[in-house]
Amino acid sequence: MNWDALFGLANSAALLGWAVLIAGPRGVWWLDAVPRMLLPLGLAVIYSGLIAGFMMQSGGGFGSIAAVRALFASDPVLVAGWAHYLAFDLLVGSFVAERLDRAAISRLIQAPILAAIFMLGPLGLLLGLMTEAGARVMRRGQEV
Repeated sequence: MNWDALFGLANSAALLGWAVLIAGPRGVWWLDAVPRMLLPLGLAVIYSGLIAGFMMQSGGGFGSIAAVRALFASDPVLVAGWAHYLAFDLLVGSFVAERLDRAAISRLIQAPILAAIFMLGPLGLLLGLMTEAGARVMRRGQEV
């Protein structure tokens, strides 16, 4: 197997999902399903197949930093780990985008938050949830 090619395929799939999530229209069920379900499930299939086929032979594990280092020294397990990150970041991005839409946050404000989730995961999640909370607090203040 060409692990670089599979890595590239996973990256391309994730980029497609992020493009749809950031720039695509929302509310079209089949388009919404691309970043929310279809691509994360496809990445989950890649992850599951690689873990099932290669994790035990990697010689690594999760008990220490040395074991994790050994685990990710295996190209197929490294690609599996990358697919794991891509799938979960895309799911988190979809979750945050939906919450920001409900909070009536502009897509222009959402775009850098979603990009931060894509590139920096938990930091982007924190920014998204803080932005949502701030918008809700400001709206409550306007209602008084």
